[in-house]
Amino acid sequence: MKIGVLAVQGAFIEHEKKLESLGIDHFEIRQKKDLLQDFDGLILPGGESTVMGKLLKDLDLFDLLHKKIQNGLPVLGTCAGLILLASDISNDISNDICNQGQHKSSVLQFATLPVKVKRNAYGRQLGSFSTIADVKHIGNIPLRFIRAPYIDSVNDDVEILAKVDGNIVAVQYRNQIGLAFHPELTEDLSVHRYFVSLC
Repeated sequence: MKIGVLAVQGAFIEHEKKLESLGIDHFEIRQKKDLLQDFDGLILPGGESTVMGKLLKDLDLFDLLHKKIQNGLPVLGTCAGLILLASDISNDISNDICNQGQHKSSVLQFATLPVKVKRNAYGRQLGSFSTIADVKHIGNIPLRFIRAPYIDSVNDDVEILAKVDGNIVAVQYRNQIGLAFHPELTEDLSVHRYFVSLC
């Protein structure tokens, strides 16, 4: 088994360390030639979703990864990775308007996960926090939120895996898992172990 980790920006190294702890072969996806090899799963890490989306296009990675996800490649998207997967973003357009009256650029999304996500839902850095919650199929685990989104709504065929304070923070749709939190920043391996089981 081999897992590809998108490594153009964000907390990809932390995900790689989790895979190493589980003894799972992995590689970094940085350029188009990296996608020529066979792999069984994909991790989209946390980071800056707008920057990641732009880099995916600039590096000519977007279309190939999009096709693989659509064809059933298991994918784990955490924080910004969740935003990249989401079909809709409730606050996609920035409230800051430039002098020409145009909005700032929006996030480029794969839109394969039928959910609506709210970006920076808990505020900026001061809105970061940790808690413990039950995640379906996984158990009671520590959750770390950093400038996190949450999920406003889901389609009927999306399974809600966890809520915190009434807000949806984890979902699964077929082979796609979307998390508002950062499992790679805790000592717990449960999320990555579950993802590997899907792969």
